[in-house]
Amino acid sequence: MSTVVESHSATASTHTHPDAPHAVVIGSGFGGLAAAIRLGARGYRVTVLEKLDAPGGRAYVFRKDGFTFDAGPTIITAPFVLEELWQLCGRRMEDDVDLRPMDPFYQIRFHDGEVFNYWADVEAVRAEVARFSPDDLNGYDAYMADSEANYRVGFEKLAHVPFSSWTDMAKVVPDLIRLRADRSVCGLVAKHIKHPRLQQVLSFHPLLVGGNPFRTTSAYTLISYLERRFGVHSAMGGTGHIVKGLVGLIEGQGNVVRCNQDVQQIRVENGRATGVQLASGEIIAADVVVSNADSATTYRDLLPENARRKWTNRRIDRCRYSMSLMVWYFGTKKRYEDVPHHSIILGPRYRELLDDIFDHKVLAEDFSLYLHRPTKTDPSLAPEGCDTFYVLSPVPHMESGVDWQQQAEPYRRKIEQYLSQHVLPDLENQVVASHMITPLYFQNTLSSFRGAAFGLEPIMTQSAWFRPHNQSEDVDRLYLVGAGTHPGAGLPGVISSAKVLDRVVPDAAIIKGAP
Repeated sequence: MSTVVESHSATASTHTHPDAPHAVVIGSGFGGLAAAIRLGARGYRVTVLEKLDAPGGRAYVFRKDGFTFDAGPTIITAPFVLEELWQLCGRRMEDDVDLRPMDPFYQIRFHDGEVFNYWADVEAVRAEVARFSPDDLNGYDAYMADSEANYRVGFEKLAHVPFSSWTDMAKVVPDLIRLRADRSVCGLVAKHIKHPRLQQVLSFHPLLVGGNPFRTTSAYTLISYLERRFGVHSAMGGTGHIVKGLVGLIEGQGNVVRCNQDVQQIRVENGRATGVQLASGEIIAADVVVSNADSATTYRDLLPENARRKWTNRRIDRCRYSMSLMVWYFGTKKRYEDVPHHSIILGPRYRELLDDIFDHKVLAEDFSLYLHRPTKTDPSLAPEGCDTFYVLSPVPHMESGVDWQQQAEPYRRKIEQYLSQHVLPDLENQVVASHMITPLYFQNTLSSFRGAAFGLEPIMTQSAWFRPHNQSEDVDRLYLVGAGTHPGAGLPGVISSAKVLDRVVPDAAIIKGAP
């Protein structure tokens, strides 16, 4: 394997030298774009290859009839991880991206219409807790203290550790034992909170990163404190505007993002990644290859089988994968002024529905939803007097056997009817633009194994050292970023995965001097 360079800081760079070592980045999701910026700042000449016709990956943008729809991530937390990328280029993020704080962060709506407003102000949240259950106030404070403790370890100490060796894992075991990381998110919440609806309010966050709250390690309760400390934000112009800004940073370094470039294979010679071959037949040589593609797909489909020892097909097949999603994007010819920016709509079942999605892998009759109305904050995303929405429903991944070509439209109509009756009156007569994606999109368009929307499920035995490593265990000079590697899914996680590269990718000068 290549020499590991311990932690060092990338410094601002302008244009990379044409004779600099070449890094190829497969995929232009947030992880891939962040990796390109960091490598460019360290003197690499970088080419980003994107299969779709525009950058962004899961953060692709759909446009239809004057409506702008962010395809995927819409909740921006920990904006400092983005700001750091601009700083590496000697620029300020606020010159390119306008982030607006959300208040409330979310409105959680129960099936009978009762709501919990998750306000930015902690005392306002405590008042909401007291409105549901005064006896849980002390428990809420204790839960937030545990959330902060998990943040201090899980994010501040571990998010940028490469976990390339079992010794990296051994160093953190005492912290994980002390924090009871073997317990689930729901288990930790239930330790402090007794009211069943408050338990749901405080435990839904793993679903935002592909996890089952009843199985996801309690380390992920750090999200509650992360949001409390840094807020929840939305980008004016949509999340796609952040992607545009990141691409601008890459181009400002003298590097390139090439779209409509389908990578078919990572080329390996003598155990070392030497470049990629495109579907067109073009071969692009590289000194370093970084894959922002799904980790299972990277090993299973992009690498020759004889180049793999650890991540064999059998091991990949035996892993547990996140749920998938059905997302309906729609524009209305009227505005629904009372609907907040972010709504979490919980169905009549909680654990039972999650069992259906993650374990039984059946498409249930009921559902829980995330409803996104960005025009609450940014009316420019729709024609005047109109609203832009998307509604997301967690569903089982493709191992379920659901025929989405047949089931997608009936399922969409069921959701439309529910929203019309309970949240968006007369919706069926107001829709003027419509687009939908299903697990087939994640499988066929985004090349996610089994159509899992977030890669590997974030359970304890698939976290940190147990996930596919940022520095490939199988192939020298191959590196992984994105949701399927450490630290995991979610915007802060995938951007942090690129920061790990600073500790495992050799400096450009070392690569240049290598035989």
